[in-house]
Amino acid sequence: MSSPVNTSHSTAAAVSPQDGPSRLGNASSLARRVVAQGRYESVTAIRNGEQLLISLVLPLMALFAVVWSGLMDSAGVRGVDVAVPGVLALAVLSSAFTGQGIATGFDRRYGVLAYLSTTPLGPAGLILGKACAVLAVLLLQVVVIGGIGLALGWQPVWTGVPWAVLFLILGAASFTALGLLIAGTARPEATLALTNLLWVLLGAVGGAVFPVPTTSWFSGVAAFLPSAALGDGLRSAFGTGMPDVGALLVLAGWGILATVGALKWFKWR
Repeated sequence: MSSPVNTSHSTAAAVSPQDGPSRLGNASSLARRVVAQGRYESVTAIRNGEQLLISLVLPLMALFAVVWSGLMDSAGVRGVDVAVPGVLALAVLSSAFTGQGIATGFDRRYGVLAYLSTTPLGPAGLILGKACAVLAVLLLQVVVIGGIGLALGWQPVWTGVPWAVLFLILGAASFTALGLLIAGTARPEATLALTNLLWVLLGAVGGAVFPVPTTSWFSGVAAFLPSAALGDGLRSAFGTGMPDVGALLVLAGWGILATVGALKWFKWR
């Protein structure tokens, strides 16, 4: 009769304190830090009157102005059906790009980011935390803007909602990274001026709110702008129920490049 095999040593060797448990602990700890940072950023953004103005009030004003003026009405096309997806794209620019860019720029000036640099959060954790906050604010924006759009007569193709959600998430991630890239490399005053200027340009002529006419000389350039990619993607998803694959690839490309740039060049001080 053979004696029982002692497996304590092999088990201890297979799962050492420096192996699986530490990795799982580090991953869960990072997740908790990101969630905590995201919660803090979300509450700060919602309570901040200036950010709420940028994130919600201005896009709603744009929606009412476009719908009531009839700028997008044409034969066989209801202006509200084009306006609501465009204003949702503008809302993403407001909360993810301008709002987060300005907030991060002045946090950097007043030493908040210098303090965060001493914590295990790191640039990746900061980007993820801010992306979580943007998604929380974006959820509020979609509910309010979408609800008012429906009250104004918007008739989206509901089968395209999953594609629209994908574009919104990808757009939020891309513009958050772009905002942090500017805020982490430029002075706060320059960040304030640049993000506001780009918000106006990308919203008005960059394809976010208004589709760029294919006959325009600018259409070839606009096709590669993240604002046009987001606007066209949302208009296609809500208008036809199908994804604009080209816009999806352009937006994903901007997201990757901006994230890599923010991780590489972001300065805490």
